[in-house]
Order: sequence, then structure tokens, then C-alpha cells
Amino acid sequence: MKLEQNTLHLTALVLAFAPTAMAQYAPPPPPRPFPGFINEALRKNDPYMNQWDIGGAWRMRYETKDGYGIAGSPGSTDFRSNNADTSNSYLLSRIRLRLGYTSKWWGALAEGRSSLVGSDDRAAATAPVARFGDGPESDSIDLHQAWVNIGNHKEFPFSLKVGRQEMNFMEGRLVGDFVWNNIGRVFDAAKLRWQNSLFAADIFTSRVVIPEDGRFNVSNDYDYFSGFHAVSPVIKNHSLELYGYSRNASPFAASAEPSPQFPQPTARDIYTMGVRIKSNPGALGAWDYTLDAIGQLGNYRDTRAGASTSRLDHEAYAFIAQGGYTFSETWSTPRLGLEYAHASGDSNPTDGKHSTFENLFPTNHKFYGYGDLVSLQNIHDVRTILQSKPHPQLSLALEGHLFWLADTADNFYNVGGVPRGGVAATPGTGFGINPGYSSFVGSELDFVAGYAVTRYAQLELGYSRFFAGDYIDQTYTAATHGSRDANFFYLQMNLNF
Repeated sequence: MKLEQNTLHLTALVLAFAPTAMAQYAPPPPPRPFPGFINEALRKNDPYMNQWDIGGAWRMRYETKDGYGIAGSPGSTDFRSNNADTSNSYLLSRIRLRLGYTSKWWGALAEGRSSLVGSDDRAAATAPVARFGDGPESDSIDLHQAWVNIGNHKEFPFSLKVGRQEMNFMEGRLVGDFVWNNIGRVFDAAKLRWQNSLFAADIFTSRVVIPEDGRFNVSNDYDYFSGFHAVSPVIKNHSLELYGYSRNASPFAASAEPSPQFPQPTARDIYTMGVRIKSNPGALGAWDYTLDAIGQLGNYRDTRAGASTSRLDHEAYAFIAQGGYTFSETWSTPRLGLEYAHASGDSNPTDGKHSTFENLFPTNHKFYGYGDLVSLQNIHDVRTILQSKPHPQLSLALEGHLFWLADTADNFYNVGGVPRGGVAATPGTGFGINPGYSSFVGSELDFVAGYAVTRYAQLELGYSRFFAGDYIDQTYTAATHGSRDANFFYLQMNLNF
């Protein structure tokens, strides 16, 4: 009986840590499991080769954007209709090759990556000399992962994973691998896992790796990210998550490397504490739900217009509630979901406090519109979700969003957490801090379809349209350039080998 109880507890822990498609679109699984051509050939005649993992993945994606700001193009900003170039189309390609080995008490993985971009009008804007054509998602060849894991949770409660690795918590809400991006995100980290029948906890310290095209990627020596994340099945039919994160960036973090593909952080010490309760898959019948409550304290070097040059006290919060119902007896088993996400903004940038929520290291693409125009900062987001699987190899998703600024005395932040307008409103756009404007930013409609062609190939396409709201209309009316809606289309192919 005790063994059965422990097995049930461990099963619940596995379910709690497993990824779920309840909150966002997920591509369909292959018709049957596919370990890769090399693995399949090696394991066919030698069962001992199951300890090895040799393979890779190739992803190609064509994107076209209209109504989007183009980094490096004069006057180009999101939603601007006149006197600037806001149309861009390009091809992304990413190849990853991996070699892994797992024994009873240890395992290791090495993974290389090549991320290439063609015809991208965006410049790697943070480089000393802007590079056009490659864009910020190019990193020709580099080391993506290289880690060693020591431990066996069937025999001992502790394990240790050290090296360059991906990290994902809360499905990527605050900490994710940013896999949508052509480069992705990894950390140079040491992560201790403690797992028993009552809970599993990851305790880690890390530094985020800075992508630099043409240079070997290194981590930011002045930007530390540490904390713990625990999951427990103690509440019947649910998983309970408790976590605390610490991000500590010194004044040197912003200029740690000479040519980063993405801006590096200003000085800050942000301490995040949160709790999540989530229903287990199928535990509540056709219903599912998740609740997140997050609070932050610390200090922050603000870059907004009029802000103090010294660090400000940081006090911020976020709240997310989502639920859904799956019609399991209906053709295509549709799921209808509703979500509300709110992150605090700052009502007064000159009062010595900073109240804009810090989004940390998220994969925002999955949550706040597939058009990638919004982050979890100074925002109200009401989201409706309709997902269906009309065929085992086909997944469809139709989603809608309504966005309001939490406080018009704060900025409208882009998907990377950067305030539109930066330190001051970009000349001729009106973006910046506009307390007199409407808080309604706009709405977005998203459609995504994925098809598993074979065991090793998947196709995916998506279309998003962002309908400019009163805030955006007022922004560009004031600047006399006029506002417009934004459109995003992509076609993607994944090959596993």
C-alpha cells in the first residue's frame, strides 16, 4: 500500500511538471512516436543503444509583418501608417544537433545550433554597427546546451544539473526557453532538484546567455537569476506551485558584451514571489482552471522620461485567471477557454517608486497574442480561446484578445518588455507616457493551424490581426501620421531527424 501511495504521488508530480496545452495552442503530436532516424537505426539491433540520444531538428519559418516597427528604419514604429516603412518579410532557419547519454546515475547532453535569417529589414540595433539583412534573430553557429545531470530519483531524492541549459517554469509565463524565437534562450546554471512523494523543488542559480552573432555566446556576468520553484500534489485533483525568484543586475549589465542581439537590462534587484493552483488534466471532468498570484519587491533603475537617475523602490504585482471546458463527446473535441491577465503599471514615474511589473524571462508568444505586440506589463488582457482537433494529426486554434493599459501614466510595453518610446517619446510618433489618452489599446484576432504530416515532419501556419484601439489612434493623431492595424502571417515547417 505504501508503495502504491508513493507511486500515485510521483505520478501526480510528473503530471504537474508536464507541459500542457490548456492555456495556449499546441501543435499536434506525430502519428506515432519518432526518436529520430539515427536513434531508430542504432536501437533496432542493440537495446543498449537506448542510453544514447543522437539527432536533431530543422525548423524553417517565413514571416511577413505589416504595421510593425522595423528596428533601424528611421521613424518606423508599430501601428504607424504614413511616412515610414512598416512592412517586412523574411525567412528564418534554425538547425539543432544534439548528442546525449543517460545512465542509471548520470546523464549529459551537448547541443549545437545554427540560426540564420534572410532578407530581414530589421537591424541588430544594439550592435555598435547596425547590421541589416540578418536581423536580431541571427546567430550563425553556437553552443545551445551543454550540461551534466547527476542523480536518480528512483533511488535518491536529490539530483544536480550543471551547465548551459533551458529552464521552463509556469509554462513559460515568467521563465521560459523562448523557443518561438529563432535563437531561443538558455542559462548557464546550476540546478538542484529535491523530489519526494510530497513535492518536487528546483533550486537554482544562473546567468542568462547573451546571443551575439559572430562571437561565442557567453552569459551576462552582471545579471544573476536565482531562486526556487516547488510543485506539490497535496491538494486533491490539483497541483500547487510556490516559487521565489531573484534577479540581480548591476549597472554594468547593460554593457556586458559589445554586440548583443537584444538589449541587456538596466540595474535592478527584483524579488518575485508567487503561487499557482492548477487543476490536474481530467481531474474535474470537462472543466479545467489555473490561478496565478505574483508579487514583486526590490529596486529598479528606471529609463522613462522624467524618472530619477537613481534606483527606485520596486513594488509590483500580476494576476492571471484562466479556465476552460472541453466538449469531449463532440466532434473534434473543442475546448472553449477564457483568460484574464493583469500586470501592474506605474501611476507616477517621478514619485521615487517603480510599480511596473517585471516580466523576467518569459515566452510571451504563447499568451498575449501570437502577433507578439504585448507583454505582461502595465496591461489588462481579456482572452478567449477556441481549440479543436478535427483530425488526430490536425490542431486548430482561434483566439481573441482585448487590451487595456493598466495605467495611462505608464508606457505601452512591447513583447520584449521595452517601453514604446523609451526614455522619451520617439519623435513624430507620440509614443511615450500620455496620461490623457484612452486606456483601450486595441484588440487582436489570432488563427493557428498545425498538421503532423509524418512522424518526423510538421507544418504550421498562423495569421494575426491587431485592431488599433483608441490609445493608438490618439497616439498617431497627435503626431499627425495616422494609425493603422497590424498584420502578421507565418508558415513554418519542422523536421526531426
